[in-house]
Amino acid sequence: MSKLEFDRLEVLLGVQSGRLRVEDACTLMGLSRRQVFRLLQGLRDDGAPSLVSRRRGRPSNHRLPDAVRQLAVTLVRERYCDFGPTLAAEKLAELHGCKVSRETVRQWMMADGIWTDRRHRLPSPHQPRRRRDCLGELIQIDGSEHAWFENRGPTCTLLAFVDDATSRLMLLRFVVSESAFSYFTATRAYVEAHGKPVAFYSDKHGIFRVNRKTATGDEITQFGRGLCALNIDIICANSPQAKGRVERAFGTLQDRLVKELRLAGIGTMETANAWLPGFIASYNARFARSPANAKDLHRPAPADDVLDEALAWREVRAVSANLTLHYDRMMLILEPTPQTRALARKQVEVVNYPDGRFAVRHAGVDLAFRLFDKFAVVRPGEIIENKRLGEALAYVQAQQAAYPTNQRRGATGRARPPNNLEAPGVPTRNSIRSGAISTLQAE
Repeated sequence: MSKLEFDRLEVLLGVQSGRLRVEDACTLMGLSRRQVFRLLQGLRDDGAPSLVSRRRGRPSNHRLPDAVRQLAVTLVRERYCDFGPTLAAEKLAELHGCKVSRETVRQWMMADGIWTDRRHRLPSPHQPRRRRDCLGELIQIDGSEHAWFENRGPTCTLLAFVDDATSRLMLLRFVVSESAFSYFTATRAYVEAHGKPVAFYSDKHGIFRVNRKTATGDEITQFGRGLCALNIDIICANSPQAKGRVERAFGTLQDRLVKELRLAGIGTMETANAWLPGFIASYNARFARSPANAKDLHRPAPADDVLDEALAWREVRAVSANLTLHYDRMMLILEPTPQTRALARKQVEVVNYPDGRFAVRHAGVDLAFRLFDKFAVVRPGEIIENKRLGEALAYVQAQQAAYPTNQRRGATGRARPPNNLEAPGVPTRNSIRSGAISTLQAE
């Protein structure tokens, strides 16, 4: 018996014992009086089995003929054995004129052992991936936000570049947050120290790939454009297990590096970045392994000006009729020259370098400009990426600390005691009003 039938049995027994009225039974079961009396009669004559539906166990009146089932299963087994039920149902209707619902095809495929329900499938194991053969062939990159300095400094992010062939730490750098400019700076330091690798291996963060639903396959991010200019490939892993070398390295670093920084008494990112090369050397001596092939696939580093132009943020902006353009909540005014006057209503390129420099270019020529205004860095209601939230909150706290005491929420000098009993001699909230009333009464 189903739960509904058991509930009906309980209600009918209550009617038979006199604990419930027939009207109450109609309300509880949602049936008419005639149906309730029919069920009571069946319960008296045949007992509880009379409440079981007589249609149970019988074939449905809407069941498809056996010939249709045999045809569909035969076609699926011969031509679409590796198709899913949805695609198989579509092909049966499109190519063979056998119109059967997706759920019916799924039930038939499961009954004949062609399809296995997801709940009964064996879990897919994550097979270990073979290491690359050469140093510099594949570099795994990632960032980890952690309390690296414990209570001696603020929480920050550690960027790690790990070689896939040797598990060697190629570069470590502490940054405020995981951003495109942080990776620009770290990538430049890596290329200047080791050369250009064949490819970087990263996760699917928005820094490395375009994650919009409407994005096409040809779109690349600012970091991806910079790597393309340097002839370095970027590969995004489908799971954290795929880039396990850098993930396991962070597990070790969050234990060993934190304790080493504590022993060294380091509490700032600048001091830690200057101290990291010695730690990297000792870490690699302990955990790195020899590559299968001794060949180093790093290519020579390009010139400094090439790195400057490749590892920079570039965006296209439209010049207004009064020779102004907006970029990053700033207004840039082009100097009125014969060349810039001809650019009204046209597009120029704004180049933002990691060191804070700006350049406005058109057809490869730098244009003279000046900064007119810069708005607030963080606006109310502005959308902040998750990995940049700490930096934004730190700026907001610094701004709030600069407010006068009477404008700071929770400031001790702003609050007054409610009465003179809690703080004798300190003006209370109503002291001004009480003094004014006393003066009026005296007059």
